[in-house]
Amino acid sequence: MKDRTLEALGLADVPAEQPLIYPGRPVAEPGLLAGGELLPLRVRPRRLGAWYVGRRTDRHPGPDQQLDQALSALGQVGTGQRHPVLAVGSNASPAQVRNKLMRLGLPVAVPMVPVRVRGIAVGCSAHIGRAGYVAAAPYLVPDAETTLVVSWLDAAQLKAVDDTEIHYHRAILPGDRFPLTMPSGERLGGAYIYVSVHGVLVGPDGRPRPGGGDQRELIAALLQDSARLRELLGPDPQTWVLRAAADRELREQGTRIFGEEGRLLPQTDFLPYVDDSAEPRLYDELPPLGDSLSPLA
Repeated sequence: MKDRTLEALGLADVPAEQPLIYPGRPVAEPGLLAGGELLPLRVRPRRLGAWYVGRRTDRHPGPDQQLDQALSALGQVGTGQRHPVLAVGSNASPAQVRNKLMRLGLPVAVPMVPVRVRGIAVGCSAHIGRAGYVAAAPYLVPDAETTLVVSWLDAAQLKAVDDTEIHYHRAILPGDRFPLTMPSGERLGGAYIYVSVHGVLVGPDGRPRPGGGDQRELIAALLQDSARLRELLGPDPQTWVLRAAADRELREQGTRIFGEEGRLLPQTDFLPYVDDSAEPRLYDELPPLGDSLSPLA
């Protein structure tokens, strides 16, 4: 098997460190993020824990294992004790997930699987994140069908991700209302998703702006549409992210401008699904791992 490091796969860039690449490169096929590697998962018509992990590499010369066996060999809990979490933005990037977990010294062992989701579309959160980018956020579209990455997180990993999502509520999407179909054809009973507390951005036509695309194009469009944003953060996307990342007050002013100029659409449809047990804390309170790791949105 070829080298499965994130670097070799072209998946190593971290959006938190390079804001204009947001949301980063997502997982395209089922895999197990294990340290700095993304090991392939072989889809089977069985539960996720029985899928096989390809481990025949120079670092892992042994035979393939079932996923739950591989997690146990890493000293981690199996899939039955993990929480499925849908990613609409950079949490679909294995490098970003690794960055978040490493910052807290948590094990980097996460199954990540693209899943078809009905009823959800991806827009842009109506806020400016700490790294300077405008992050993605979900909104409801009954007939939409979107492929989103689901990560299976243990309790400590889930809390760690909660603590980075200070502009979001964690919601529980029931599978009967939002069908979630695995590559095996299995339907999930539900999954968590992070919903922006600010709502989603709308364009000049009043419709939600598509999210998850080219960050440079998005910021350029926002600057073009608003003289106040150009004055505050312009004239170009590079200047925007540099100024925003360096100054919390500028980020907050820019976020207020979205509302004052009528550029946001509240997302009250998600309120019945919000998980009140999720209590994110300010990312500033988290212990630093090192100077090379940047704060997250």
